[in-house]
Amino acid sequence: MNKHIATFSVIAILAISLISCNINEPGQQYINEDQVKKIVGNGLLLNLNDLKRAPYMTEKGNYCDPALYRLRASGKGHTKDVSYLDTIWLFSIDTIPTGRPLYIRGRITTDDFSGNFYKTLCIQQMVGGRQQALRISVDAGSVGGLYQIGQELLIRIDGLAIGRYANQPQLCVASYNNNIYANKAEEKVGWVPGRIPFSEFNKRVTLIGKPQTPHCDTIEIFDFINHLNQVENRFDDGRLVCIKNVYYTGQYSKYGDPANCTTNDPDDFENGSSANVFAPSTGNMNFPQSRIITDEEGYMTLVSASEYAKFSHFYLPGANENGIAGCQDYVGNVTGILGYYRDNNITKLYNNVDSNAPAWADWSITIRSLDDLQLFDEDGNLWERREYRRK
Repeated sequence: MNKHIATFSVIAILAISLISCNINEPGQQYINEDQVKKIVGNGLLLNLNDLKRAPYMTEKGNYCDPALYRLRASGKGHTKDVSYLDTIWLFSIDTIPTGRPLYIRGRITTDDFSGNFYKTLCIQQMVGGRQQALRISVDAGSVGGLYQIGQELLIRIDGLAIGRYANQPQLCVASYNNNIYANKAEEKVGWVPGRIPFSEFNKRVTLIGKPQTPHCDTIEIFDFINHLNQVENRFDDGRLVCIKNVYYTGQYSKYGDPANCTTNDPDDFENGSSANVFAPSTGNMNFPQSRIITDEEGYMTLVSASEYAKFSHFYLPGANENGIAGCQDYVGNVTGILGYYRDNNITKLYNNVDSNAPAWADWSITIRSLDDLQLFDEDGNLWERREYRRK
């Protein structure tokens, strides 16, 4: 064997061993409830919703000076009437105090195998029979290979940060964007929630028990779509839900208005955004693409997907190279992570009139893979996946 190859193999094995040792700190892979108590000791174990409240998560945050946040954090710097943002801040960072050890625990509800949850974990905690949830930003690709769906985690959080990005709370670190040449840089330069370095996250995590099936709330669109309180909606963000009795309309959100999808090439940057697939290319700008689902009552919400998801160029259920006429034929359940994304520079409200109430387009379901779609035609046939092919 070539000695260089042999040396590389030894190094690779040692690296894997070291990674495994770090994952299993403090010495064993799965701990039980008695061991959780010993690790927490004189520290404090917080519920996930406790972390989303003062004194841990405040409205303006405590990092440096809120004036150094990006302009989209508040109403300042915009011509449209967003006066309500004098008291509601959509972007924030609060450092979590050190001194006394602080912990949270939660079961993982996402993975990144299909590419729709990039460097992000969502966890849930059942408290009094109700689901609490939190997003965690981790700077690691393929994190699902190490932290599987259903695995419960104990995480030490003192010294990290709790922040909001477009009103979505997340465990994070402070990150400064100084790219003055970015698209719409005037809205993006400033402090925002950033990803926790993987080595740091790994040191702070202990696995509790073996993976189990996460809890999923079965709900209808009406259950959340009329919730208008932007502070309360932070507690709904990140929940694993199953939306029942819905179908894809074959439409997408065009700046907050429904528009019919077309048979355009999803790789056509100028015209492809309307293509009847889950997520046409954005030219590597990587903002989520959204497609509309509705129920028989006419309530609508969005299903969100990334252009980098493995299923991004698959046709919507019922759609094909001829159009979207068959979309309403496939009815059933859509499972995913409920998201409340509120960004003051893009949202169009009901009847295109600015007000304090969020639009239906502020809500979305982010599916983890196409397995989250259980849609059937009137004969009971499960929707069959088809990928876009150029003619």
